[in-house]
Parts: sequence; structure tokens; C-alpha cells
Amino acid sequence: MYKKHAFRLVSALLLAPVLALAQPVDEPPNPIRNALETLPSACGPHFTAIDESTLQQLTELYRRHQFEPLWTSYVQLDKLLAQLNGLIDDGLNPAIYHSEAIRQAMQTATTEPLHRECSDILATHGYLLALRHLSHGRLPQDRLEPVWRSPAAAVQQQTDEQLLANADDGLARLEQAFDRARPALEQYHNLRKAHSRLRAETHRQWLPIPAGQTLRPGMSDPRVPLLRQRLISDGYLLDAWAPGGIETDYSQPIEQAIKAFQAQHGLQDDGILGAETLAALNVSPSDRLGQLKINLERFRWLSRDIEARSLLVDIAGGQVIYFRDNRPQWQARSQVGRDTRQTPAIKSNVTRLTLNPTWTVPPTILREDKLPRIRQDLSYLAEQNMRVLDYQGNTLDPEQIDWDNPGKILLRQAEGPGNPLGRLVIRFANPFAIYLHDTPSQGLFDRSQRAFSSGCVRVESVMQLVDLLLSDGERERFDRLLATGRTHEFNLAKPTPVLLAYWTAEADSAGQPHYRPDIYSRDADLLAALLAADRRALLGIR
Repeated sequence: MYKKHAFRLVSALLLAPVLALAQPVDEPPNPIRNALETLPSACGPHFTAIDESTLQQLTELYRRHQFEPLWTSYVQLDKLLAQLNGLIDDGLNPAIYHSEAIRQAMQTATTEPLHRECSDILATHGYLLALRHLSHGRLPQDRLEPVWRSPAAAVQQQTDEQLLANADDGLARLEQAFDRARPALEQYHNLRKAHSRLRAETHRQWLPIPAGQTLRPGMSDPRVPLLRQRLISDGYLLDAWAPGGIETDYSQPIEQAIKAFQAQHGLQDDGILGAETLAALNVSPSDRLGQLKINLERFRWLSRDIEARSLLVDIAGGQVIYFRDNRPQWQARSQVGRDTRQTPAIKSNVTRLTLNPTWTVPPTILREDKLPRIRQDLSYLAEQNMRVLDYQGNTLDPEQIDWDNPGKILLRQAEGPGNPLGRLVIRFANPFAIYLHDTPSQGLFDRSQRAFSSGCVRVESVMQLVDLLLSDGERERFDRLLATGRTHEFNLAKPTPVLLAYWTAEADSAGQPHYRPDIYSRDADLLAALLAADRRALLGIR
């Protein structure tokens, strides 16, 4: 309850029509308008870093209410502060939205000029900033983890006008305003639950497990009691030591618990405590909380690009997911680019298929992989069913080429069972020569980490996916052309939006997190950027 000596809040107002920009010259002075016109000097350090766009939004919202106070009751203010403090489970720091400063201002009575007006503006500033960060992201994606977007690809982002309309309507329904600003993605809300659960558990004692030999069932090790306690504490193990047993034995119950841990952390679930599993076990709860924080930010970015019907490539997780009506309908494992040839983030539209494709070797693979093999043994070309072409498509004689300095040539592998693209390529516009495709390397899908390719995405059970991309009237023709064994380009009647994106944590509907290795080492940079932005905001630095 606020102190009774706090400044008096004005009574609730009805929404007023928008005022004309030009005001009559004899209109009496309006304190809130005057304060807005002289920010930041009128209202102190909380507004030092305010930019022109934010000031325009503040002014417009007050204009819609004739520049009268917007926070007009204790109940309304309590609800705002509750929503701002709840942003912690969106991975956002409530302090940058002035939650404590607002509370203190509203509890303090002073004779300072514009105190009441500046306190009201401060609350509105925190409110609008929170809605913007929830709907657009805390940080600019294009500067940190950019996505190449096809000009034909749709972007679903809340406009400034929509944000203001939500803020205006939400003054009387604050919880709804915050919920509408958040991404509607199920993945986002599940991850928010996971953040809340883990935050509640970070107080428990946590000790790292020391390095040592790789542990397999039947072995004994002095670290096993600590490992057992960790697995019990984290919910992977009920009990692993029967009376009469040896406390240091790496028993079958511990092996099964390790398998469950590995599955939840994107590791090969073999039950062996090796270096990768030990490293994952030794990520502290606070570091995991940071991982959830940055992936909440990623899903705020992703929400603008995932459409009701779309194809989503989960790069770090090695998955391809087909969405219909905003819900996953089909998914399969994928193989993506290794760290030295990363699969880029792309938003585009699947428009055509290549049936029984030939493979034109990309320049990087030609330079780094193929030329060294050819220089060792020219018969490699015939073994791989490859032709040498010039840039006009004319066939060249391999014997007549200086392979130490081959010039402008292309290598093209004929269609067939040995072709690395398999029987099908799924194509979409992008400048990286990236596509989804079939592969003869089916055994690699059984690995937990599947970053093997040179950037393109190999899809398991690719024909099931194609069936979802085809319309009913296209299937008979598709099957007929595929059966010829010859190369055909097949234009789709209806394009499908496709998004290739990177994230390293998600959660199920109960808020149980699932982590995956940061295969491209991006998490640390994004977390550092978020923390640095918070520090600048708290110091009043733009």
C-alpha cells in the first residue's frame, strides 16, 4: 500500500479524441506537454538516453489523452508494476523499465516542480519500452544475428501504430496488453515457463564434478557419489545405491540417468560419462538461466518470421519442422553445416523442386575439397561421375586442364544414386547457394550432433516433407517425373515460407527445458550484448 502522504493521483479519465497538432494560442499551459517538450532536462536522469522515436511515441500516447495523466489509480499502478516485475521471466531486467523508480516516485510527496507529471511520464516510458521489447526484441537482430530475407518473404512485425494502439487500449487492461505484445509462439511461452522454474531453483547448492577418466557401466570412481547426488537433485535419478552396493560404482541406474540427461542436452545418449557430457553437467544453473534468457530473445526475433504455414529449419538442433495453423505438423532430423561452413539464417519461400538433380560443386568445396583430390589422382573425376565444364556449360577435357591453376571451371556430378543431393532438392531464393536436399548419407542422421555438411541442409525422410509441399493436383505429375531418373525442374503451385534459424534451448509445455550444444559458438556474444545493453540503460547511456 502506498504511503498516504504520496502525491494525490488524479481521478480516472475517459479516453479523449486526438488533438490537432496546432493548438490555440490562448490555450492554458499543460504541465505534461511542457515536460515532454523539454525532455530530458525537465525530468532528470531517467530520460538521459531517450531517443527521438521513443519521445514521439510518448508524446503521441499522451496526445490521445489530451496530455492528462495516464496513471490515475493505485490499483492501475500496482498492476503496471506487477507486469514490469514479471518481465524477469521473459529474460528481461525489470530495472531498465524503471519499476523501482516508479514505485519510489509514486510513494514520495515533494514540492518539486513537475514531480507528479514526471512520475507519470516515467511510468508511461517504462510501459511503452516494455511493450516494444516484448514485441520487437530487446536488441536489434540485424546487428547481432542477422537473417537474410528474400524481398518476397513476409515479415510479421508489430508496427509502431499497432504498438501504440495496444498500449492505449491496455491502460485499462494491462495484463492483456503485455500478453498481446509477447510472441504468440508456443515455443516462447514454454521457454518462459522453463525460465521461471529454473529461476526458482537457482538457490540450491551446486558443485561441479571434477575431471577424470571416461566412465562406463561397471567402472568405479570416487566422483560417483557426487554425480549421483547431482542426478538426484536435477530430477534424473530417484536412487542409485542399494544397500550392500559399492558407493563408487557406476551402476546401471546411474547409466540410465546419464542417458536421460544426455537426451535433454542434445548429446549422444550412450550412457557414457565422457568429456562432452561432463562439460554439460558442469554448466551451472546460473549459466543455464543465461542460456534461456538469450533464447527468449531469439524467439522474440523469430516470431516475426514464423508464419502459420511454414517450414522451419532448426540449425543448432538439427531438425526440420513443418508448421500448419501455427502448430508443428511434421518434423524430421537434418544435417547442417559444420562450424567452418555454417548454415546461414535465411527467410525465403520454397518455390521449386529439382528432381533427380545433378550437383554442381560449390566454389568453396571445389577449392578446398575437390581440387586436392583431383591433383592426387585424375581418375577421381570418373569415379565420381563428374564432368568438367566452362562457365557457358561446355564440356572440357580434364587432360587439357592445368589443375594447379584450372581457371574458371565447374565440376558437375551426374544424377544417380551416388549423387550427394540424393533424389531431390528443395529450392528457395538466397545468395548463398543454400537449399534442402535428400542424401545418401543416411547413417549420419543417427548422430546426436549433425553438423556435417558444407552449409546446405540434408533432410531425413525428405519425400514425406515434399508430400506436404505439393498440392493434390501436383502429386501424380511429380511421381511420374521422379520415376524417369532424369533431372527435372518442378515449380510448385503454392510457395511455402521457409526460415532457417538458430537457437540453443527450447522447452516442452510443462516448462521442462531441452538444451543443445552451441555448435556455432554464438551464445556468449549474445549474452554479453544483452548484459552490456542493460548496463548502458541503467547508466543512462544510449
